[in-house]
Amino acid sequence: TVAKPRTSVRVGVQKFGTFLSGMIMPNMGAFIAWGIITAFFIPAGFTPNEELAKLVGPMITYLLPLLIGFTGGRMVHGVRGGVVGATATMGVIVGTDIPMFIGAMIMGPLTAWIMKKLDKVWEGRVKPGFEMLIDNFSAGIVAAALAIFGMLVIGPVVKTFSDGASAVVEFLVNNGLLPFTSIFIEPAKVLFLNNAVNHGILTPLGTEQALANGKSILFLLEANPGPGVGILLAYMFFGKGLAKASAPGAALIQFVGGIHEIYFPFVLMKPIIILAAIGGGMTGIFTLVLTGAGLRSPAAPGSIIAVFAATASDSYFGVALSVLLAATVSFLIASVILKASKTPVGNTEEDSLAAATSQMESLKGKKSSVSSTLAGAAGAGVGTAVLAGPVRNIVFACDAGMGSSAMGASVLRNKIKAAGFPDVKVTNSAIANLSDTYDIVITHQDLTERAKPATASAAHFSVDNFMNSPRYDEIVELVRESNTEGTADAGARTGTATGAGAAGAGAALGAAAAAGGAAAGAAGHGAHAADAPVDAEPAAAPPSDILVPDSVILNGRATTRDAAIDEAGRLLLARGAVDEAYIDAMHEREESVSTYMGSFLAIPHGTNAAKDHIMKSAVSVIRYPDGIDWNGKQVKFVVGVAGVNNEHLHILSSIAKVFTNKAQVAQLEAATSVDEVLELFGKVNA
Repeated sequence: TVAKPRTSVRVGVQKFGTFLSGMIMPNMGAFIAWGIITAFFIPAGFTPNEELAKLVGPMITYLLPLLIGFTGGRMVHGVRGGVVGATATMGVIVGTDIPMFIGAMIMGPLTAWIMKKLDKVWEGRVKPGFEMLIDNFSAGIVAAALAIFGMLVIGPVVKTFSDGASAVVEFLVNNGLLPFTSIFIEPAKVLFLNNAVNHGILTPLGTEQALANGKSILFLLEANPGPGVGILLAYMFFGKGLAKASAPGAALIQFVGGIHEIYFPFVLMKPIIILAAIGGGMTGIFTLVLTGAGLRSPAAPGSIIAVFAATASDSYFGVALSVLLAATVSFLIASVILKASKTPVGNTEEDSLAAATSQMESLKGKKSSVSSTLAGAAGAGVGTAVLAGPVRNIVFACDAGMGSSAMGASVLRNKIKAAGFPDVKVTNSAIANLSDTYDIVITHQDLTERAKPATASAAHFSVDNFMNSPRYDEIVELVRESNTEGTADAGARTGTATGAGAAGAGAALGAAAAAGGAAAGAAGHGAHAADAPVDAEPAAAPPSDILVPDSVILNGRATTRDAAIDEAGRLLLARGAVDEAYIDAMHEREESVSTYMGSFLAIPHGTNAAKDHIMKSAVSVIRYPDGIDWNGKQVKFVVGVAGVNNEHLHILSSIAKVFTNKAQVAQLEAATSVDEVLELFGKVNA
């Protein structure tokens, strides 16, 4: 027998955390309402009011647990499950003298599950006219029985557990050990186990402490935005390529928007960076312990705005200092790591991803069941998805439905609207709430396998960068082809979409070659592959000077990506094909989406808006025998492109064919004359 992968435990914990989150997150508004009333009207509040403060106790004792119990029951068995779940929750509320959040998380789903199973027993066996009678009385009996069970059994058990957990927390605080919880919390966050930690443990215990003391340090153990923003700032100053370019926007979204998931890929691409998160987290918690600071209620999302909104009146200095010092320590540690380490340069996308996966498994200390998913994420393109009809509904799903999914949906929605498809609906959702009603489902690569069972008929896409994933452009192209009348069949459409993305480089070049260079030609214009139809024919009589010997250099002088773009652009400028502004547009295009194509090839070109800076079609080719770092990938051939109409499609088609043939790539590497290069590209020496 084959042993079950040990990481199935992690997936199980993820699912458990997602379920807990599904009970808490829909009711977060009620938590915030309770926090506001507490902040203003209790004796230690901003505006003490004895009469209005009477709301505080009943809300936390009855309202919040009942909402959680109802939500948990509804998740299992609809509204019927919600009703019996809330009723049974009253048992644990009455049976104890502490807020019964954990009890509600048990009784709500448990009672609904029992009700669901019993409904199955007599389904189809009840005589007509007796359905309502059976439904109502069975629900009442089950709810009453479980309420009594909750009061007599579950309530005392949860009370014992809560007292024990509180004693552990008190022990950690009294002995100065609480900061060490970051050793477990920070890695758990990056592995998407944060919901189980936060909503399953910290929020219930923190709420109990806040009721007794007016604040709790536990609300900020996981939600502190300092460690994450410190890592992103380090990448902004000392990172390379796309990571460096994406970091500023990611830092703003993480710190102000509260979407912590956005920094997880930055840790996963260099797992040792987790030390920065741990160091920052420990510093933040230690600062809170020293200053006695805390929050009145949960801060969700983990935005600096939400954190300060929930801060106790006597804790603003301590909380601010905690966030600042956590970010500072995290930044310093991450900066040292980034400056001391060299970015590995792999030969292919798969090489780099395999190295990253190996690093991840080394950090975890065990074989990962998601290795195959990670390894396939870069290479798998839209070509694996076959759509039966037009795309109408797209969903970006994440663990809790309010983090990376919200940001990803916003980015993709703007891209699809800009492409001219405002009727395509792009939404975000928690994985637990997915249904099989979507055409396309987008998830983080660690979560894809969990989303598939509920959305079996949809096309699935994995991303590892929420700011600027190449998969977004692939999806836009798939929408363009699927929703445009008169295109080829679904299989052809998916092939074109794959060719548009840098991630599926080999398929991109193959699609370009098979389409007579249409895809690569469109890229030369600074547009997407779909701007030229799949079956477009190259110009009948292309100019004979698209690629000339003077535009081929066998030993480039550049040693960096930007210098190589300048070198390729200068050759185009010397030909009179473009003006100076076009070279700037080549850099602008590179900063938005990498033009690395795989097989040691990059094809820098201007933006779509830079067409006016092209005087005539031209292509330049530069070889770098030792290779240069192109956003962490090794590039030995840089092809600068400027195209008018379809004049340059023939030569780009030839280039595409060459770079899908390993033997011909080897010939290019060994070429000793410009004529050999021109011949390989199907271009006779002019």
